[in-house]
Amino acid sequence: MYKLLIFFFSLFFFNFNYAQNEKFEKDLEISLRPSKATFYSAVLPGLGQAYNKKYWKIPIVYGALASGIYFYKKNDLDYNRYRNAYKRRLAGFIDDEFYGNGIYPAISNDGLIRAQRTLKRNKELSILVTLGLYILNIIDANVDAHLMQFNLDDNLTITPNYEFNNIQNKSNFGLSLNIELWVRY
Repeated sequence: MYKLLIFFFSLFFFNFNYAQNEKFEKDLEISLRPSKATFYSAVLPGLGQAYNKKYWKIPIVYGALASGIYFYKKNDLDYNRYRNAYKRRLAGFIDDEFYGNGIYPAISNDGLIRAQRTLKRNKELSILVTLGLYILNIIDANVDAHLMQFNLDDNLTITPNYEFNNIQNKSNFGLSLNIELWVRY
């Protein structure tokens, strides 16, 4: 009988203890959710959005990052073309793709130098834009995870309001603030 009493007491105690830990872990999970989404999004872009269950944002993130990488590669390829043509002209060759068919070059040496400067600047700018989009991806995952914790319902709404005033024969525009308060017992 004594063992049976200890068994039921321990069963009750462990279940009660588990319920308290479960509530504590749930609160801890909610408080760590933004940092977890931020970490996931920093490790692999779009993973924070998947963690927040905003799957429609993942193609946007990868499209933005891919476009930045595409423009970097394109500017790098063109920069190398102009640089190689300029180097060949300095070596005395006139058979580069920018020389043209006649006696005079289609693009002068100064034009090749200006093109190299412009393409180098565009290449560096595309790196900065890609880095900015990567950081924006991380910020979006963090903010979205923070906003998931707020309860948004119809108790507090702001709606646009349009009324026609018959006395002055003109329209009235504005915002209507609706607050619904109630007490639960």
